Amino acid sequence: MSEANVTLKRGEGRTIKSGGMWIFDNEVQAVTGSFIDGDIVSVYDFDGYPMGKGFINTHSKIRIRMMTRNPNQEIDQEFLRMRVRNAWEYRKKTVDTNSCRVVFGEADWLPGLVVDKFSDVLVVQSLALGIDQFKKEIIHHLKECMAEDGIVIKGVYERSDVKVRKQEGMELYQGFLGEEFDTRVQMEENGVKYIVDVKEGQKTGFFLDQKYNRRAIHGICKGAKVLDCFTHTGSFALNAAIAGASSVLGVDASQSAVLQAAENAALNGMSERVTFQCADVFELLPELERKKEKFDVVILDPPAFTKSRNSIKNAVKGYREINLRGMKLVKDGGYLVTCSCSHFMDYELFTKTIQQAAANVHRRLRQVEFRTQAPDHPILWAADESYYLKFYIFQVCEEK
Repeated sequence: MSEANVTLKRGEGRTIKSGGMWIFDNEVQAVTGSFIDGDIVSVYDFDGYPMGKGFINTHSKIRIRMMTRNPNQEIDQEFLRMRVRNAWEYRKKTVDTNSCRVVFGEADWLPGLVVDKFSDVLVVQSLALGIDQFKKEIIHHLKECMAEDGIVIKGVYERSDVKVRKQEGMELYQGFLGEEFDTRVQMEENGVKYIVDVKEGQKTGFFLDQKYNRRAIHGICKGAKVLDCFTHTGSFALNAAIAGASSVLGVDASQSAVLQAAENAALNGMSERVTFQCADVFELLPELERKKEKFDVVILDPPAFTKSRNSIKNAVKGYREINLRGMKLVKDGGYLVTCSCSHFMDYELFTKTIQQAAANVHRRLRQVEFRTQAPDHPILWAADESYYLKFYIFQVCEEK
């Protein structure tokens, strides 16, 4: 534990003063005392007012990630146990905990750490140097909390194999934390069974943030012909099928994802009504249009087209293109389900882009529903990075 103190520049620290968790390198006036990167430091405003404690990293533009606003709080095992218990109790009240995100970084006041639960397996992703030193203790406390509710965790796998760790001066890492186990895990969500590959799958293996958005499409999919673009491992496609869709085509550019999606369809006895195709969505949609294909429901759940402000213009073009192509394939009176998981593609810009796409193809949109990420990915106000998922359902009507 260091004895270092950090003083902010006059007029800086606006983010943490409004409830956020980050202090950037250009907000720091001075650091006094000895420390090593990853240590807990005390933070003071320019006039000496105590702001709380966080961990410091001189390799990162996010110089300090706050752990507590209480300047007298010790960052010890009791503190970590309290944070973990609060996170678990929140999930028990807000989501189905069979599979859910149990720690969501800054939004659970455990900055830089993600923990997902898939049935009886935990997958951890550590993205910041300071929290990395606490990850094993946090997992231990999580297991204890769950054991009190009769949940036995059979294994933990770490997926800290993301490039953002390099910005923290950290190596990429992937592997078991503790005993080895079968990394192909079966889970169930909204009545649909999935095989989740926590070792080879994207990120932690499965996108839990769309859990209730997938359920939200059930009503519009009964008896429908459905096109699911960027299907990944088939989650929206299978939700459409379990809701009673007459046929579903799922499309993804990844052959391994398509194979996994087909396996998931077979697991649910849906192979006759659900088919999957490996193709580039941007190439396939114009091809379907030329063939005069029409669908009752078109679902667009693309990966983030931008992960920085610098590429936002190209991202807008991408979102506009797929949405106008998707609208053209929807039957008059049918439905468009469209999403953006990019934090930088904010609500206003995403909404404007969809409006532009509709105007370009002369379609009128009736909004059915707007949603964000599931409650196990809570949005912490003033921590803008925690709000990233935008999800719309529209009825698409031709101009008459």
